[in-house]
Amino acid sequence: MDLELGRVTDRKPPFKFSSLTRVGFSDTDAQGIVYYGRYFPYFDVARVEYFRHLRLLYADFEGDLVLRALNIEYHAPARFDDLLEVFIRVERIGRTSITFEMQGFRVEDDLFLAEAHQTVVHVDLDERRACPVPDVVRAKIREFEGADAEL
Repeated sequence: MDLELGRVTDRKPPFKFSSLTRVGFSDTDAQGIVYYGRYFPYFDVARVEYFRHLRLLYADFEGDLVLRALNIEYHAPARFDDLLEVFIRVERIGRTSITFEMQGFRVEDDLFLAEAHQTVVHVDLDERRACPVPDVVRAKIREFEGADAEL
């Protein structure tokens, strides 16, 4: 069974995909709100589910994806047991990199919590250097995102 934790959505254009996660007790700090560093795994899960939905396996990359840059802005706090929806899209595909835009919302009241831009670089592990994003990856993202991504 191939369980997807994400879903196709048209709720927040230009995003076409989102994933759900629930805030665990260990995600919160002494103030009872989500510790800022816990948003990174929420965004990583959304990226993995996005690839799973497109039927892109990490083997399709013929290398590895390495995080090059992460920019995040926080707008409101999330708390223990909140159900979060993270919207994700490919903003841009360069020659060797993919940049994602992600926005997190609390499901209960659609409160905008955080926004991130994450750039990953396709790396040849043997050579330890950047290499082109494979055509199969580029094609599947283009098919899904359409004109909303800079390809």
